[in-house]
Amino acid sequence: MADKFAWITEEMNALEEQGLRTTIRTIGSACGPWMVVDGKKVLNFCTNNYLGLANHPRLKKAAQEAVEQWGVGPAAVRSIAGTLELHRRLEQRLAAFKGVEDALYVQSGFCANQAAIPPMVGKGDVIFTDRLNHASIIDGCRLSSAKILVYEHCDLADCERVINENIGQYRRALLITDGVFSMDGDIAPLDRLFELCERHGIITMVDDAHGEGVLGHGGRGIVDHFKLNGKFDLEIGTLSKAFGVMGGVIAGKKVVVDWIRQKARPFLFSSAVTAADTAACLAAVDLLEESTALVQKLWDNTRYFKEGMRQAGFDIGASVTPITPVMLGEATAAQEFSRRLFAAEPGIFAMPIGFPTVAQGKARIRVMISAAHTQDDLETGLKTFTTIGRELGVIG
Repeated sequence: MADKFAWITEEMNALEEQGLRTTIRTIGSACGPWMVVDGKKVLNFCTNNYLGLANHPRLKKAAQEAVEQWGVGPAAVRSIAGTLELHRRLEQRLAAFKGVEDALYVQSGFCANQAAIPPMVGKGDVIFTDRLNHASIIDGCRLSSAKILVYEHCDLADCERVINENIGQYRRALLITDGVFSMDGDIAPLDRLFELCERHGIITMVDDAHGEGVLGHGGRGIVDHFKLNGKFDLEIGTLSKAFGVMGGVIAGKKVVVDWIRQKARPFLFSSAVTAADTAACLAAVDLLEESTALVQKLWDNTRYFKEGMRQAGFDIGASVTPITPVMLGEATAAQEFSRRLFAAEPGIFAMPIGFPTVAQGKARIRVMISAAHTQDDLETGLKTFTTIGRELGVIG
């Protein structure tokens, strides 16, 4: 009999030849500026731990105390028997933190987009979406059955053209954009997109996964950065990046969040987030409301590292956030650069990013800066990147 999975072997071999096969490394320690990865202690330039909260003592204590009081799992979906007092408390705190009327806490940022989009639009409706929007937005749009129309990345003129050519042909319209684009580190022109949508009566939605804890006053996000608090209809967020824990949030106008609470399938059909995660998220909100020091340290570190990379001659794209893409071109080049970083002494953990996560020919090493990094850490990183960059002919 023919091997019914021979096609998988062929496809995997093709990925290997093109330098696109993903290598998954194994973490052997808590997330911090230095980690044990595949048994080796390395400098962490890879995770989304922007504020260093993933192993923070206050968050760990809050999680431990929650386990003692609430147990390890809610054993139900939120809509039947899984909504804890902790869940409601976190939703109220997040709504206040973001300056909106209401918030809904779900299992992840990915789930949040899948939960929020289909209740808002469906067959006969249209979605206007940025070309570089995250995969979770793309999948949420597909699940909705609405017509999906793409405008060029952060291009207000093209967005307006697409809207003008199509707006009258559909029942309802929704515009969705990432706030901070996770691979390039640039930000959406949110103020101008909002004005455009207001003129046409379009529902507005922004995914602020990489903006929360990073942009705005004390890390309140991209909507706060543009002084649009409470004006966007929907703000999607995650608690797994700057907040250091797990979960997603759908925030915005009460009438919209109430509707999503009734209709969102990930909310209705998947068990609630654990008490430990929820309590840790509450502790993270406490820290952000108490002080802006961690956010300031994140930006100080970002400026220092980026300036060093530019002076060394690296192309770090158009990033205006702590996300620092080191542009290398071909996937094979990015993989080789990443391997050499890891093999160096001390090693650096910075994974290659290639197609389909980014376009063909746009492969890179994506460096993620954290408030937990010391200046010595950053100098170590700069020295190693420069040495390997010269060895591989990336810089002179």
